[in-house]
Amino acid sequence: MAQLPGLDQLPDRTEELQRRIDQGGGRLSLSEPYYRITKSLVLDLQKNGASGIFGEGNVTLVMDGAGPAIVLRGSHEGTASPKSFKPSTWNQRMPVLEGLEILGASELADGVLLEGSVGAILQRVSVRWCRHGVHLVNRNRNTIVSACHLYENEGVGVFLDDVNLHQINVIGSHISYNQGGGVVVRDGNVRNLQVTGCDIEANMPFDDTPTATANVWIDVSGSAGDRSRSIAEISISGCTIQHSANYTGDEIKTVAPGGANIRLSGKEIYPIDSVTITGNVISDTSVNVDLSHVMDVTVTANNFFAPKPLNVRVSHGNRVVLQGNTFNPRQFVRPGVISFADSNDCLIANSTLHQFATGDGAIQLRRCKGMSLSGLVFTDCGSGVRVDDSTQVLVSGCLFRGTQTGPDLQFGEQCREVMLVGNLTPSGVSVPESVTAN
Repeated sequence: MAQLPGLDQLPDRTEELQRRIDQGGGRLSLSEPYYRITKSLVLDLQKNGASGIFGEGNVTLVMDGAGPAIVLRGSHEGTASPKSFKPSTWNQRMPVLEGLEILGASELADGVLLEGSVGAILQRVSVRWCRHGVHLVNRNRNTIVSACHLYENEGVGVFLDDVNLHQINVIGSHISYNQGGGVVVRDGNVRNLQVTGCDIEANMPFDDTPTATANVWIDVSGSAGDRSRSIAEISISGCTIQHSANYTGDEIKTVAPGGANIRLSGKEIYPIDSVTITGNVISDTSVNVDLSHVMDVTVTANNFFAPKPLNVRVSHGNRVVLQGNTFNPRQFVRPGVISFADSNDCLIANSTLHQFATGDGAIQLRRCKGMSLSGLVFTDCGSGVRVDDSTQVLVSGCLFRGTQTGPDLQFGEQCREVMLVGNLTPSGVSVPESVTAN
């Protein structure tokens, strides 16, 4: 909540600004340093067509009331296909918010709400001290959030809230210290979400409160029996995604225990699918990447460090590819485990794993089938690979050096159809006689 000197001396400009919007055909230019409002400013796209609010210079909108400071409300009920547009929605295209800071002066204040919009563009918009920064509901299409600062809000930075939305780009923005998550998709029907070139940090509780939230959280787990709510076709690339678990000043204490950098919480009836996570720097949460009930997910060319304790956890995953990544705890002593459970037909390949401080397996496979591990380099880890109750497991071309607690490869009694090819295992291999191996 905003703490602005002289806030109580700022006049309420709500009615004046709303009148200017309505009389100006949906366009409003602001040039004063501060405007205090107590109700939402509504851009009625059905009434005014393409609309926008533009800040000229340093402009701050102080929301001293409940609800969003700005509402973009259209009437689009179709898809992104031109054939689905009604004549009345063509002129509602591309509403714009640009060059504004929004500060929340009420515990119930939000930043921007989008509903029924097509082609909305938010650029150079800052939202702070609100609940949610950018909140999308009902149905929207072709949204762009670019060069924005969504910082220190009590809820979510960019919140796709049970929304029907295809095509949304979140680009080149700072999304940090939002306690309910950074970019969060909850239920709805979402396709074509791209998060690119952003700095996404510490979007979870600031203390030791346990949490399930994440810097990027895609969650349909709450609609387990509903086929109408599904999420697919997501790209997360070129971002730094990190903080907060390790930086408490106390080695034992963890900030936001349970938090993740990227968390995909799918469901059995309709898993989250077709997701690419590539070229990111990912660090410093309880689990760096947490995938549950997913399929066709690629995690490639990322740099992982400082997990507390897990790097990657996959549960009920199908065709998950973990390839070309580096894993290094850096200055921290951490288990750093990569864990797959109840998963099928997955690939872990061409990656380096350094100083995983665990005696129970740097990579752990449990109740898995059709798993391939190849071209992995393990250096100075507490232990190597542990496989339990799994079938059809291939381990090839892996190198182990400096494993502290052998063997490098360990298989449990319930494993079947194991093949080991061309591995360098100075600390040995443990394959019980009951396990079928080649």
